[in-house]
Amino acid sequence: MKRSTIIFTAALAFLCGPSFGSTADAEKALQKAVDQVLVVTQKSQGGSAMASQLQPILERSVCFASMTRRAVGPGWKQFTPAQQAEATKLFTKLIIRTYSDKFTPGEQPQIKYLKASAPGAGKAEIPTSIVYKGSRYTVTYRLEDRGQWLITDILAEGVSFVANYRAQFDALVKKGGPLAVLDSLKQSAGST
Repeated sequence: MKRSTIIFTAALAFLCGPSFGSTADAEKALQKAVDQVLVVTQKSQGGSAMASQLQPILERSVCFASMTRRAVGPGWKQFTPAQQAEATKLFTKLIIRTYSDKFTPGEQPQIKYLKASAPGAGKAEIPTSIVYKGSRYTVTYRLEDRGQWLITDILAEGVSFVANYRAQFDALVKKGGPLAVLDSLKQSAGST
């Protein structure tokens, strides 16, 4: 009895555990998205034009709905479906604009992809070392397989992007509920 339980558990762990192929697929998806971003940043004039050019790439590569929900945290349950949709739209706009503002047109970072890990089934963490404008940065991308590999969080120098926003949004939810979060997002992202 014990032997069959051990064999079954080992087989289940093997079948359900992360596989090399899934991590490799996540790495390919991330590298493809980053390469597309770099093409845009190399040719773009910057500003709102760059944000507009990056938007379709990022919308294909990032799960903004998941990022928004996680960034708001437990307060997300207080949002109506319409408020959730509006928050996701505004947060997406804010993130794309903030991300595009990090690039100087024509300046290309040197990116080294480090050993990926799979912290759970359908999840991957891909650390990178980036040299940009003479400074070195450590950026880790968290991806989830949602029918395709999508970025669900980014850690810059060990600080989670989602957790950083959660601290801000949590305080807003406690003060004024969903409307306070939406007002803050409208101010930060600019009216649509």
